[in-house]
Amino acid sequence: MWQTIIIQPMTNLLLWIYDILGHGPHTFGLAIILFTILIKLITWPLNSSQVKGAQAMQELQNDKEWIEIQKKYAKDKEKLAQEQMRIYKDRGINPFASCLPTLVQFPIIIGLYQSITRALSATPFDMLQLARTVYPFQNVENIIPLNSTFLWMDLGRPESIQILGFGLPTLAIIVALTTWVQSKLTMPTSTNPNDQSAQMTKMMSIYMPLMLGWFALNFASGIAVYFIVSNLLGVVQYAATGRANWSNLFGGGSKTITTTKK
Repeated sequence: MWQTIIIQPMTNLLLWIYDILGHGPHTFGLAIILFTILIKLITWPLNSSQVKGAQAMQELQNDKEWIEIQKKYAKDKEKLAQEQMRIYKDRGINPFASCLPTLVQFPIIIGLYQSITRALSATPFDMLQLARTVYPFQNVENIIPLNSTFLWMDLGRPESIQILGFGLPTLAIIVALTTWVQSKLTMPTSTNPNDQSAQMTKMMSIYMPLMLGWFALNFASGIAVYFIVSNLLGVVQYAATGRANWSNLFGGGSKTITTTKK
């Protein structure tokens, strides 16, 4: 089922885009970028749910009832959690909505890594796997072997730039940075240290950049290209709503910048 639902469609989509673009240098990297854009379009409903959930959580931080229960039950964590869930239910807020796109990314990440490895066919075993994966309409004989070069990278291998004899993992750093920026922009502002939802979001903004940066450091650089493009598209999508919390990036974090459209 994993092969049929994830690996085969993703591998064939990458090969099809690569074939359309013309098989030249840097083409496979462009195919991954276009693939990422398609994934973003397909998961648009989930991303929209994430944006709405983040906006609702931001607005909740200034709600009088929310602030009152934070103060009233500051020493009773169980009662505080119960009251928070009650408010979530009354206001129609899903506190986990902002996590759904992140969870959806994991099978895509694993599938994309396996698809890149299979498409590049670096070993005879990979060639055999590829032959069993491609759909009949693909012109495999005109596509294989793929040109895995993109800019300074080999998309089938982890990336680093040699500086004074040391390997600098530039893509891993960019992945971690763009992930951090995206999480900061969607982080609800809270001045209450007992706000459990804000604490959970803050922890995610630390762990996710580290985790995705580790992926980018240790796996094929094509994965890093996917992360960076996906993060940048996420930032653009959220900023377009006019509710991006820029104060979290530039210090302060005491207020949310909003844009009113006439």
